[in-house]
Amino acid sequence: MLKSEFIEEKIDCPHILVQGDNQAVLKEMQKNYIQSIDCIYIDPPYNNGEEYEYYSDIVTHDEWIKEMKKTLLLLSKLLKDNGSIWISIDDSEVHYLKVLCDEVFGRNSFVANIVWQQRNTRENRKIFSNNHEYILVYSKNPLEFKKKRNLLPMTEEILSRYSNPDNDPRGPWQSVTANVQDGHAVASQFYEIVAPNGRKHNPPKGRCWVYNEQKMKEEICKNNIWFGKDGNGVPRIKKFIANSVQGVVPETLWTADFAGTNKDAKTHLQKLEIYDRILFETPKPEKLISRVLEIATNEGDVVLDCFLGSGTTIATAHKMRRNYIGIEKNPNTCSYIGQRMERVIAGEKGGVSKNTSWRGGGSFELIKW
Repeated sequence: MLKSEFIEEKIDCPHILVQGDNQAVLKEMQKNYIQSIDCIYIDPPYNNGEEYEYYSDIVTHDEWIKEMKKTLLLLSKLLKDNGSIWISIDDSEVHYLKVLCDEVFGRNSFVANIVWQQRNTRENRKIFSNNHEYILVYSKNPLEFKKKRNLLPMTEEILSRYSNPDNDPRGPWQSVTANVQDGHAVASQFYEIVAPNGRKHNPPKGRCWVYNEQKMKEEICKNNIWFGKDGNGVPRIKKFIANSVQGVVPETLWTADFAGTNKDAKTHLQKLEIYDRILFETPKPEKLISRVLEIATNEGDVVLDCFLGSGTTIATAHKMRRNYIGIEKNPNTCSYIGQRMERVIAGEKGGVSKNTSWRGGGSFELIKW
């Protein structure tokens, strides 16, 4: 595909790998891609003072901030109002990046600061074993993003809280407290509950019932209040799984079990057998990116990564049936990404292939800028 075709055809060409300077490409995308991207994930240089095989992560702080600002300003114009941008970073620059993002996107656009456990082994060479990184999340319109963002599936641990000890025909349920703090209570929330077996209950000191007396009697008649197996327990409200939201709100602490580790990513890349040596010291695992895309996107949405690195973002997006644009400057790295994508299309089984029921298929376009 030619550069001109990429710009003119816009997202009608849904799977794009661009070999070129990210700022140059992003500037060109300003012509036709304004507010076209649903989710941006970037893993920029951390400016952590390390020297890597294909790039140096050592620049002055001022230079790093200057370049990041240029890139973020370009990205902000491409993002939809209800879209989101996710930025991986470590302790070296995280606080300065937060201030920069507040400036570019607005402080009210801040959504979350996720802590990711990127390693689950101890590092003994330093003063502290640093086992985590961060992902800053912003949206132009957090309220609209909240409507768009997906809940995560209910875990086995959450599902285990539901049972059906009274064989209620409505199915499994869990009990929650029927009393609340009385700081904002009204008089009708203070009364004596009489259980079906005649036992009397008053709210604990400093608490009141969540319902008024009439409502509570109605709920008892509907078998929505649980008094324990023997009928003598403190009244609690039955919450049925059938009436619950079928999902959970994402949390900001992402453990290795939940989102994978750098080691997982290295192992995956080695098994692909396309790398003659370790090119990426800290690649991101597909499991991490899949969590981002699971929350922020749906099938067919457009994902952008302009610091593509090992290619994890577009490999994961392809397996999850998202559209994508990935930008990588280094020709050697881009060649490896192309080989990785060919294996994805052929149905490689690593990463999130099992979780996404990936069996291969599709195609991608390579553009050399």
